[in-house]
Amino acid sequence: MNSAKPKIRWGVLGYARIARTELIPAIQRAAHAEFFALASRDDAKLAEARAKCPDVTRLHRTYDGLLRDPEVDAVYIPLPNALHREWTIKAAERGKHVLCEKPIALNAAEAREMVAACAAHGVTLMEAFMYRYTDRTRQVLDVLRSGVLGEIKHVSSTFRFLLTNPASIKLKPELGGGALYDVGCYPVNFIGMVVDEITRGAPTGTVQPVSVSVECVRENGIDLNFSALMKYSSGLVAAVNCGFNAHKRVFSQVTGTTGVLEIPDTFFDPAGALTLTVGEERREIPVAASDRYRLEVEDFADAILEKRAPRVSLAETLRNAEVIDRLLAASR
Repeated sequence: MNSAKPKIRWGVLGYARIARTELIPAIQRAAHAEFFALASRDDAKLAEARAKCPDVTRLHRTYDGLLRDPEVDAVYIPLPNALHREWTIKAAERGKHVLCEKPIALNAAEAREMVAACAAHGVTLMEAFMYRYTDRTRQVLDVLRSGVLGEIKHVSSTFRFLLTNPASIKLKPELGGGALYDVGCYPVNFIGMVVDEITRGAPTGTVQPVSVSVECVRENGIDLNFSALMKYSSGLVAAVNCGFNAHKRVFSQVTGTTGVLEIPDTFFDPAGALTLTVGEERREIPVAASDRYRLEVEDFADAILEKRAPRVSLAETLRNAEVIDRLLAASR
């Protein structure tokens, strides 16, 4: 990278856990990025942020105040899912580039509004699927592109954990809670990424399942345990599993006519290994540790500076939202 590039000055809307433990430290580690401003309605959180990050330039008590700050170039939105549309559009109207946490919106209609607003105001928008920046994901794509698996017939992807905090916003339907929104969006995105790789004649983010079927367990207005099957015109069948009511499990598998690829910790970034089986031969593919959040911030900042699209395309984001709409509709 060219170290002479200017730095993108970041503002963060809300001092959510993911912001304070992951994104703000990632901005501080990233090239061409500066943690410039934070907005929180909680004075105690602002004081904590100042203590942890004494170099932060601006602390705002309102989100609008941060968005009116002419020196903020880009914002990160870690707010509850139900607030993503409102604050992304407000940020775009103020000329701020937006990195928005997943899922980008509660439905595809909201997502399309957000994409249109950012396009109208000439700002960059990306959904924050940080796992796309890991060596693990790169290795998966390398295997798919090698053709060693043959014709892909089945994909299975799981992201679940046991949620023990009864006050969690993940359990509040009015804030966009539920397992499919919170963790299931990752397997949906992963399956879409695989589908894009095996249907290279089609534009990215355009291939949809021809049918879906769903089983889910609901409690107090949100899905606690959600499983879906999706069938594609090629004959590929894909399985999504997610939930809040069982032991942690993060694992994917891609099965083709000549091989199987097993992907532990699919959405995380520690060192490890993929397991590739071709015929009777089974071998491990080493995976290096990655700094997924820093790489995500750097790609987004460079996309702004280089006036290009970031890695996670808006076509993928819109498809993800559309597929989630179909899965939720099938679960009612």
